[in-house]
Amino acid sequence: MTLLQLMYEFFKTGLFSIGGGLATLPFLYEMSNRYPQWFSHADIADMIAISESTPGAIGINMSTYAGYRTAGIPGGILASLALALPCVIIILIIARFLAKFRQSRLVESAFYGLRPASIAMISAAGLNVAKVALVRMDALTSGAGLGQFFIWKALALAVLIFIGQKKLKWSPVIFIAISAVVGIVFKF
Repeated sequence: MTLLQLMYEFFKTGLFSIGGGLATLPFLYEMSNRYPQWFSHADIADMIAISESTPGAIGINMSTYAGYRTAGIPGGILASLALALPCVIIILIIARFLAKFRQSRLVESAFYGLRPASIAMISAAGLNVAKVALVRMDALTSGAGLGQFFIWKALALAVLIFIGQKKLKWSPVIFIAISAVVGIVFKF
């Protein structure tokens, strides 16, 4: 039964996560809320780190990781296939008919409308990741001060990596490696 639920959830995610792999994050958070025994919000932050640092599409990498965490190797395989299947079906349909409808105002308007939706979904997912990785939400409810709210080492690393990426134009692999070393040295 878990495998069928897993396939259904990832098929639905693949069908509606318009905008690439990071657009799957809101669906993963929703899955985590609905099926907490599968994985937690903190696990999603680990999924992102692993998916970003391994070859391949981030959405597929995350579905494989989530499926494996939930139901072992069969779960990883089926979650990945379920996530990719809607994309394959849609691409085949679009490829068949796009040449005919490429000049259609309706098709052009639909693509135009999908762009802001993709940005919104990716931004919402990014904020959820930042919430898990950079702040302690429990500090708000415990009455701790602002100094206890932020995870200062993680926040500093995120800012330095962001600035480094903009200024140095190095490969993302270098920044991932640097982040891993810093995490090990400073025991994040």
